[in-house]
Amino acid sequence: MRLDKFLKVSRLIKRRTLAKQVADQGRITINGKVAKASSDVKPGDELAIRFGQKIVTATVNELKDSTKKDDAATMYTILSEERLEKVEPEFVDDED
Repeated sequence: MRLDKFLKVSRLIKRRTLAKQVADQGRITINGKVAKASSDVKPGDELAIRFGQKIVTATVNELKDSTKKDDAATMYTILSEERLEKVEPEFVDDED
């Protein structure tokens, strides 16, 4: 199944067009490799999705072409949610 369709059906991302945009910006990895919207997803794959200052890591449990809202969460398991710290630019002293 395509990555963008999986994200929409599983409701990790609400709209397929948004899932495509996020993937095309290089903010999603599958098993550690940057993924495109058309990348194939299969059960057992580990997805890492960057939402702003947060990275959500999830494992794909199953694939369904469509699902009800209550059953969508069974398609994946959240492994971790980590917040990225904002990196302050370092002050460079040019007086040396």
